[in-house]
Amino acid sequence: MCEILHILKYCMKRITVQLKDSSIEWDMIIVGGGATGLGTAVDAASRGYKVALLEQSDFTKSTSSRSTKLVHGGVRYLAQGDVGLVVDALQERGLMKANAPHLVKDQRFIIGNYRWWEKPFYTLGLTLYDILAAKRAFGRSLPLSRKQVMAEIPQIKTQGLKGGVVYHDGQFDDSRMAINLAQTATEYGAVCVNYVKVTGLTKDETGKITGVDACDMLENRSFHLKAKVVINATGIFVDKLMQIDVPKKGNLVRPSQGVHLVVDKSFLGGNTAIMIPKTSDGRVLFGVPWHGKVVLGTTDTPMNECVLEPRALDEEIDFILRTAGAYLVKQPRREDVLSVFAGLRPLAAPRNNSDGKKTKEISRSHKIIVSEGGLLTVTGGKWTTYRRMSEDVVNRAARIAGLPPAKCVTRQLHLHGYKKAVNRASFGYVYGSDYEKILLLQRENAAWREKLHPQYDYTGAEVVWAVREEMAFTLEDVLARRLRLLFLDARAAIETAPGVASLMANELGEDAAWEKTQADTFVAMAKEYCLSAL
Repeated sequence: MCEILHILKYCMKRITVQLKDSSIEWDMIIVGGGATGLGTAVDAASRGYKVALLEQSDFTKSTSSRSTKLVHGGVRYLAQGDVGLVVDALQERGLMKANAPHLVKDQRFIIGNYRWWEKPFYTLGLTLYDILAAKRAFGRSLPLSRKQVMAEIPQIKTQGLKGGVVYHDGQFDDSRMAINLAQTATEYGAVCVNYVKVTGLTKDETGKITGVDACDMLENRSFHLKAKVVINATGIFVDKLMQIDVPKKGNLVRPSQGVHLVVDKSFLGGNTAIMIPKTSDGRVLFGVPWHGKVVLGTTDTPMNECVLEPRALDEEIDFILRTAGAYLVKQPRREDVLSVFAGLRPLAAPRNNSDGKKTKEISRSHKIIVSEGGLLTVTGGKWTTYRRMSEDVVNRAARIAGLPPAKCVTRQLHLHGYKKAVNRASFGYVYGSDYEKILLLQRENAAWREKLHPQYDYTGAEVVWAVREEMAFTLEDVLARRLRLLFLDARAAIETAPGVASLMANELGEDAAWEKTQADTFVAMAKEYCLSAL
């Protein structure tokens, strides 16, 4: 069987027969299956280019599944004077909501005011935020009375509270957005595969990159793919691929760790988010409703090593608990934390930034770098601007590859699952237009109608769907990034592990030994998401 056909079994069902020829030269090979890589695949494929995307682990295994779950312009970037970044992000925020309304929604945020000058100050600043959003504004920022603030956030600390300001931003599910991007790219003819690691770059006699060497991590099989241009969208790992291209090249990325704690929704007491505009380290802190829980975060800790599974530091956990507790009546403690997750931001640090400059001051704008051999590397940015980053990358990549010009169409491109009206009462809304197909699976098999855990609405049909339609190959893929249970309640995820492993084994044709290995591996990893002993 040819090499392309070998990796096709890891693709979604909509792969086309034109990819059977292993001698094909791809227009673009994208390395990295996070927000930027998947967005680039959608942009390039929707322009008609031949695209392959290779991800070494699972889609969004790293940074792109570990965000604060916000689609935002960046209120604090406005305070820093980075108006251009804010304007771009606000426009992209509007496009994300228009193209994936089943995943992106308007979220109300309140800044509680405890000093006399804060209400006029924040009202003025957030009104400017609205003006910059122009026709894509989500809602109007307004001053609130003390009584109004208490009604929307019942658990906000009332001692000294003088009122507040409400503003609007977006809230979404990051990993679910990524899966829809992969599905969309596939529908336009791209091949997007997870668990395929790029191990080398091939070059012609002039030093120009002509393709990649790769390894199927699930079956330990190596193969080679040819390409007109290779795009390095590996996030925190961009330096590794750049150094394969140019050995001894200095690092481009300065990683910064952000930690989030997930607690019960009762800690806010309502559906409105809270934003703390000035913490002890100069950042902002959010408490955001998400899938029936509340996400508290984040931190900004400079790190020296880039890893797939970063761990929260005790001081980061204590900082979030202490800061949130200063503004909430019901103060969260370690035993209240349902899950803790950490992510590394691939900040595009300036080359002269070796003096310990705080990472919160490093620009979140993206950078594109092209090596002498033609490797295109993109770094920086954030989820909200993924589409704009992708457009810039494809424009540049097409010129490098000498491809015929093609207009970007992603500004008005509805993503897979697009559905305007969804019922957010249960997790099922994240599937958008696919949810009816999951309900059909439930009717097909009574066992698939059963709940995976008594406290949550997930059913066996969603596990089957994740394997059949969303390229889930491990227990972690399902419980962390398809169903999000690990991020919402690590203990519950551990409790569901054996049953989910059994459902997956049946779908994948695996045996009892595979089930046990998967369950044991997942539980060992999931324990790191728990703050108290099991």
